[in-house]
Amino acid sequence: MLVFFGRVSSARAQEDPAAKKTEQAVAAQGTDPADKKPTQRAADDPKQKVATDTVQPPPGYRIGADDELMISVWHEPEFSQAVVVRPDGMITVPLLNDVRVAGLTTDEMQALLTEKLKGLVNEPQVTIIVKAVKSQRVFIVGAVAKQGVYPVGSGLTVLQLIAQAGGLGPFAKTGAIYILRNQAGKQTRMPFNYKRALSGKGLDPVLQTGDMVVVP
Repeated sequence: MLVFFGRVSSARAQEDPAAKKTEQAVAAQGTDPADKKPTQRAADDPKQKVATDTVQPPPGYRIGADDELMISVWHEPEFSQAVVVRPDGMITVPLLNDVRVAGLTTDEMQALLTEKLKGLVNEPQVTIIVKAVKSQRVFIVGAVAKQGVYPVGSGLTVLQLIAQAGGLGPFAKTGAIYILRNQAGKQTRMPFNYKRALSGKGLDPVLQTGDMVVVP
């Protein structure tokens, strides 16, 4: 009789709507409610947040003024911080004061900080993460919808820049557009044929940092 009663109780428990809802909720979460807190802590891990807040630097990228970087030193939170490269090419790191990083690759900056931290940290492990590239930019002025400064990105061409600037104005002289580029301390003027480039019959040059596209 006891066995029969136990089976009846089990069957009733399975038919209990509240019990079914609890089981369905646990199945949907894929984990036991008791394990919920560790999952939340993993989601709140600052390292995971930093990893998602990054950009892919363009090929040959070197650090420049206004770039936003994240310095991460393993097990050393006092040295781990977000920094913005100043116009003088320097950043400030606790206990190291000012460090010049402009012109370096991220690997070179990592090696530099690792060497400087050896006197303060036992076997420092440094990681440099690029959060925003603002040093590499080009300019467009003249008869376009939105004149201004634009990030170079990877392989940005003149047509792409014009598109980002909202397109040409109604009175733009499409045959007189040119690019101003500084090379070896000298400014050169490069003509650009908009109609031929748009049709695929003309060149659509890839822009370099500091280029200015002029649309008369």
